[in-house]
Amino acid sequence: MEKVETESRGAQQGPMSSDSWSRKRFMAMVGGTGAAGAFATLLAACGGSAEEPPDAEPTTGSAGGDLGIVQYALTLELLEEDFYDQILESGEVKDRKVRKLVEEVYGNEKEHADALRLTVENLGAVPNEPPETDFDAVLAGGEPTIIETAALVENLGAAAYLGQAARIENPRILEAALSIHTVEARHAARFNELARNGFESGKQLVGSIPDGPFSKPMDMETVLKKVQPFLAS
Repeated sequence: MEKVETESRGAQQGPMSSDSWSRKRFMAMVGGTGAAGAFATLLAACGGSAEEPPDAEPTTGSAGGDLGIVQYALTLELLEEDFYDQILESGEVKDRKVRKLVEEVYGNEKEHADALRLTVENLGAVPNEPPETDFDAVLAGGEPTIIETAALVENLGAAAYLGQAARIENPRILEAALSIHTVEARHAARFNELARNGFESGKQLVGSIPDGPFSKPMDMETVLKKVQPFLAS
């Protein structure tokens, strides 16, 4: 199987316009974030209440802080949700078991996004709009390319969540964040298996255990570079 080599949604608070996404817009979203306690809201995606995140630090309403990172996480989940939605709509996945997997992963990402969106609203802000994506080349490659890209995107999601773990102070918040990180990693493992990427590959975003015994976190700017090929210019 030919491998896809393309490396495949900090925060600007307030409503986002619906104009085309670009690297500049994504950078504006990424910049200026980084307070501890930002992932209190992820408890919602693990069965907790999004209406009252336990022990969360109050938002200051600035461009950074808790709200900024929640918006960043929301945008990544919206990108993933849109990716799987487009796969299902395209009809390019013919294998019944693979399609079922895509449907289940789509449902997971949608629940993550819904919980994060509600949390942003409860923090008194307007959730980011979904980014305008461009997965045309992936879909045109058919089922093999779709599977390979899904493996890369899920490895990226796991690395992105891990990249925020060191900023978390509250143990309950850390538990929630790692719970979602684990789901993303499990998605990645299954897609890597289907893509025949192997257990380890030496590449950070390829393979079921791409980083060896210790997974490497990925900061926001690096995540941006990886998702850039999937954003409409």
